Parts: sequence; structure tokens; C-alpha cells
Amino acid sequence: MRRIYTGSPLSEGHHVELDENAAQHVGRVLRMQPGQELKLFNGDGRDYPATITEAGKKRVEVLIGKPEANLTESPLQITLGQTLSKGDRMDYAVQKAVEMGVTRIVPLTTEHCDVKLKGDREEKRLRHWQSIAVSAAEQCGRARVPDISPVMTVAQWLEHSRECDLRLVLHHRTGQSLESIAKPGHIALMIGPEGGLTADEIALAQKEGFLPVALGPRVLRTETAPVAAMSLCQWLWGDIGD
Repeated sequence: MRRIYTGSPLSEGHHVELDENAAQHVGRVLRMQPGQELKLFNGDGRDYPATITEAGKKRVEVLIGKPEANLTESPLQITLGQTLSKGDRMDYAVQKAVEMGVTRIVPLTTEHCDVKLKGDREEKRLRHWQSIAVSAAEQCGRARVPDISPVMTVAQWLEHSRECDLRLVLHHRTGQSLESIAKPGHIALMIGPEGGLTADEIALAQKEGFLPVALGPRVLRTETAPVAAMSLCQWLWGDIGD
């Protein structure tokens, strides 16, 4: 059954007109017709079965059924600090992070980061990444869409992540492994750029309470590292091992 995200409030027994993005996807892209069924979610953690009552290219109305519990959210919260990268690498990192159960994604600018975003360009990219997060949530069955935060510097990120009870920075030149760490409830995970974090950045992160960890003897690309790290974290402390 098709799963569609909508920003509209959803309530059992009510007729709801889908917002512009959802209506366009259902009516113009999928070309669904009245009488067909789909599942909606709006980020409140539940799925809403719905039946299309009216369908056009710009306007779609549905009748909402009884909400269903959605059990796809991990008990482990992960806030990902991901250094900006060029091309579709950042898109890939956002998409796969959502699939792996990330709670929030914070784009970072670091010393070796070669992507500069300001003003309208930053706003456009944030909207683009949020759209990718929505599509990934639709595909993987999640009923909550992770938030994409505004771009932060390293100093801002270190301050922002203090709410987490475990803060990790990936660093291939350390002997610390994930298996030796006690089970956390909320992780902050810091990923560097292609050129890596500088020694000063790693030292500053350590000074602020970040623990350097390695995922093995190989150096991972910036878009691969968060997928590998979150897979291991979810296996050790989240819901993959279950």
C-alpha cells in the first residue's frame, strides 16, 4: 500500500484535502483514482489508512480511517552531525541516515569542508534535504520524519549536542571500539569531510566530551561513514539486534 507524507492534520472519519506536495504526488505522479486506498502519516508517529474520495492533478481529498500504531521508531535516538559534501553525496547520507533510524540531522561546516552555503542557497538545500528525508521515511515505513537543522559550525555543533548522553566522533586513528561502550539512550555522531577532521577539531571535540571511535582499519567515505556507524549503533543499542 502506498505511504504518503502530508503536513495536514489527520483525524479518523474526517474528509481531508491533502496539501499541495502530497496531492501532486498522489494525483499527478501516481495517478491514483477515487476508491483506491493508501496510508498517510504526518509525523505524529501513527499511520492513517485512507480512501481517496476525489482525485485530480492538483486536488486530492481522502476519507481518514482508524489510525494504526507504527513500531518502526528505534528506542535509540541519534543526532547526526554530517559535514557537508558535494554532489549527491550529502543526498545519499541523508537518505540512508533516515533509513537507519536517525532522529535529527545537522549539516556541518568544518575546516576541510569544501561546500559553502549561505542565505537563499542554504535555505534551498535544506528544503531539498528535508524532501529527501520525507521520501526516505515514506519508503522505509517510518511515521516520523527526522528534522534537518540549519548548517552549524563545529563550535555550534558541540554546544548543540550537549543534550546527548553519548557523543562520538569517528576517527580512524584510534583504538576505541563501539562494543566497549555502555548502552546509551541518545547519541550524537560527528562525521568529518572527505579530507577528515583536523587534529584541532578532534581535540576540541574531545575536550567537549566527545569520544573518538573507529569502525575498523579502513578509511570510509564521508557518505558511507554514517551508514556504517548507525548500523552498528542500532545493532548494539537500538532495534536491529532485536
